[in-house]
Amino acid sequence: MQSIHRRPRTVYSHSQAVAFEKAGFKIVRQGKHIVMSDGSHFITIPRHNPVNALTMGGIVKDAGMSVEEFRNLL
Repeated sequence: MQSIHRRPRTVYSHSQAVAFEKAGFKIVRQGKHIVMSDGSHFITIPRHNPVNALTMGGIVKDAGMSVEEFRNLL
């Protein structure tokens, strides 16, 4: 029997930044967090690894993307 819930994929902050760059985001500043913008959306990615799946989902939503769109960029 297959589980309804899939285990969330572990995603690291660097991988997220690269995926968002593919979507047209540019790094605005870096420190304990990576702040990126595409001109209309600002997103903040924490540098601690791995990034929590719920946090990652919120970041993707703030970027104006669906989770599936983001997964295709990884």
